[in-house]
Amino acid sequence: MLHVDPLYSLAGVLVGLLVGLTGVGGGSLMTPLLVLVFGFHPATAVGTDLLYASGTKAVGTVVHGWRGSVDWRVVRRLATGSVPATITTLLFLNAAHRGAQDTGHLISAILGVTLILTAIALFFRTRIVRAAGQRFARLDGRIIAGLTIVLGAVLGVLVSLTSVGAGALGMTALLVLYPGAPVARLVGSDIAHAVPLTFIAGIGHWTMGSVDPGLLVALLLGSIPGIVIGSLIATRISERVLVPILATVLAIVGLRLLS
Repeated sequence: MLHVDPLYSLAGVLVGLLVGLTGVGGGSLMTPLLVLVFGFHPATAVGTDLLYASGTKAVGTVVHGWRGSVDWRVVRRLATGSVPATITTLLFLNAAHRGAQDTGHLISAILGVTLILTAIALFFRTRIVRAAGQRFARLDGRIIAGLTIVLGAVLGVLVSLTSVGAGALGMTALLVLYPGAPVARLVGSDIAHAVPLTFIAGIGHWTMGSVDPGLLVALLLGSIPGIVIGSLIATRISERVLVPILATVLAIVGLRLLS
């Protein structure tokens, strides 16, 4: 019988609330929380968060798909790069695990760097998109397709190692690559791509024993109502206030993981 700790569910509520308010991926919030506050091994935190994310992203994909706000061409390009990269990264982690090497320090270091990059993407997204988007708008469509596949590969590695990257980083890159596309369709595409990415990576971590089923259930029980509440009150709270605060917290946490 699974033991569901109410403290983990409370953490799920808080993270879900912030996701609903800001739209920032739960991985950048949940994984460091599990490592720094609850003391989970980085691999267990990443593996559990990946399956947790795949469930929540699947619900979001259904909603965006029903509304027609998913560009499946972009999703296919991203998956073309991310799926092979994810499998390769999982094979590396499995080999390291079998070789009795503790990958915790490696995961923590990459997670710290990724969180700092996520904070930068949140702080300067508008400037980054404005500066780079004009240049990418002049590129040939085949080059954009190739760069999207490369982006998928990078996200596959980052997400498999840290469960972070498909949210703020991936969305910022998509806004640069597709400056003329409706933002809602890029958001939907980013969420839809995250489903197979996090599911494959999560199953890989499960086979390596780095998933805590009780923790997974507790997080889902808390995060679902948290996301609903956050989404309902999002229009009442200024994003200009929340996003800089969230970015600052992520930067501090990233530095803490690197120290």
